[in-house]
Amino acid sequence: MLGIIGSLYATGLHTEVIGSLQRVLLWTGIITPDTELNASEIVSASYNLPLLTLDEETFRFSEFKGKTIFLNFWATWCPPCIAEMPNIQALYEDIDDDNIVFVMVSLDEDKDKARSFLERKEFTMPVYFLNGRKPGVYDSSVVPTTYIISPEGKVVAKRMGMANYNNDTFKNFLLSL
Repeated sequence: MLGIIGSLYATGLHTEVIGSLQRVLLWTGIITPDTELNASEIVSASYNLPLLTLDEETFRFSEFKGKTIFLNFWATWCPPCIAEMPNIQALYEDIDDDNIVFVMVSLDEDKDKARSFLERKEFTMPVYFLNGRKPGVYDSSVVPTTYIISPEGKVVAKRMGMANYNNDTFKNFLLSL
């Protein structure tokens, strides 16, 4: 048993194995995102989020002003991130609305590792890299953290930690914005 665990750590696969085990929790439907914040928790979003595309070209987050934004901060070294990614990919594929955009921000320092992970898993949702400091409104020490930004520029939902976003309640919430 120790040999197996040691091999997983030595090869770096332990993160994906742990993520796969956590995916079982998401499958149960127990961990779902909140779709309502108290009025006092709703804050203005910042469109001053420095991003790079997967090709490392500068991208202006402000291009998404006026749209509903699903903003997720994740990393390949984060098992809960790996656990929730297939559900986010499925949600991305299910949502057919030009007014809803997905912004998956990789916090990986090794950009090639993130690109390789996305390619291996065949994820097609839009992924960006952070290109500077996050604005205070998105400052969370928890990974993953997801923010839903309304077309009016308000953070109307926030989830620190993994969740299963691919459910009817959450889809209806996104579409209602």
